[in-house]
Amino acid sequence: MDAREKILDAATELLAGASAADVSTRAVCEKAGVGAPMLYRLFGDKAGLLAAVVDRGFERYLASKREARPSGDPVEDLKSGWDSHMRFALEHPSHYRLMYSPELTAPPAAAQEAHDLLHGILERCAAAGRLTVPPALATQMIMSANVGAALSMLTRPEQYADTKYSERLRDAVLDSVARPADTDPPREGSPVPVAAATLAARLRADLPQTLTAAESALLQQWLEKLSER
Repeated sequence: MDAREKILDAATELLAGASAADVSTRAVCEKAGVGAPMLYRLFGDKAGLLAAVVDRGFERYLASKREARPSGDPVEDLKSGWDSHMRFALEHPSHYRLMYSPELTAPPAAAQEAHDLLHGILERCAAAGRLTVPPALATQMIMSANVGAALSMLTRPEQYADTKYSERLRDAVLDSVARPADTDPPREGSPVPVAAATLAARLRADLPQTLTAAESALLQQWLEKLSER
């Protein structure tokens, strides 16, 4: 095992029994049997080490997300994604809490990839005419609710003992950003934002050859403005 893996193993083991604030780089070095210069050369600082621990811990989860085949219903894929996110959080509490620890001064690559994968599903929802808000906003709403629910259940299990809590919150959030298949747009309010978000997503998925790059960028800008109304 090389020095990098030894350090990551040591940090992971120490973090399993303490918060990030209580685990020092000195303790990690002692447990891994390496000198401090080696740790700093490989990871830069403690924040870099913690981010690397998170990225390694999330790799298997993200790999399953990358390999997942889209179904015929992107909203059902959102539900499956929410549930797998919750399972990972509850099965890997140390890595999950670390992901959102204030000790991490910059988001780990795993956090950005998880966000991008969710956004990809929401682009499919928008292209199918299933979103009531722009994909970017829907991504923020779903991710913040999913993460908030997971952290609540991890840190306050006695207050969130209802086994249906996550499922109920999931359905409430998805109902607020998506609509059932084969239904007309909502009658209340203008349908223009929904239509604009749908067309923008379809253009991103299949850009017409008749448009130049500049024309496409301008059209996307107009559609994004309309979808935010």
